[in-house]
Amino acid sequence: MKRSVIVAGGTGGLGGAVTAELLAGGWRVVVPGRSEESLAALGTDAALAPVLADLSDPAGAADVIALATSEESAPLHALVNLVGGFASGQRVHETPVEDFERQFAINLRPLYLMTRAAVPHLIANGGGSIVCTSSQSALKPFSGAAGYITAKAGVIAFADALATEYAGDHIRVNTILPGTIDTPANRAARPGADTTNWTPPSRIAIAIRFLIDSDAITGAHIPV
Repeated sequence: MKRSVIVAGGTGGLGGAVTAELLAGGWRVVVPGRSEESLAALGTDAALAPVLADLSDPAGAADVIALATSEESAPLHALVNLVGGFASGQRVHETPVEDFERQFAINLRPLYLMTRAAVPHLIANGGGSIVCTSSQSALKPFSGAAGYITAKAGVIAFADALATEYAGDHIRVNTILPGTIDTPANRAARPGADTTNWTPPSRIAIAIRFLIDSDAITGAHIPV
């Protein structure tokens, strides 16, 4: 039986690689996007199900779930949470609280809304997998990004809470912790940077596919 997976953030620099990897693995892949252009860039694979949605809005999350659960022959079994954003600048005493709070809205609100919407269906289908995306900087902070670092630490805490709450429902929840991802956006933001140790999105995608395909791992924090 074919299974459905939602890739929230599937139109981004990492999301495109994850979407391609899961399509290659035989999944029906539901990808929300905020523009027709971003969704069109994913291609026209028969197993790809694009949907326009704002994941910071409960109604947008509901639209994604409606599509993800629309095919009885491909029940929903996984959710990959990639939505997030990065900002750095000044130290805490120089940073407006609005900038600090914005990082929570970007990195935690879509994560919460998509997870809350998906979990009842995963329970009904006998379990499944959720993968959340934090950052290695959540464990090894650097100066000038307290909001981002705190929000990404919150992702880890939220995923761990999910792993505990839904273990009895056979829902596995794991967190990946990328370093700097080698995307066009990151290269544009850091011209001239040494990219030797940056991680190609395709390598992270392989790790994510392993986590959702495996039935033996939950509560893990995986540096990639």
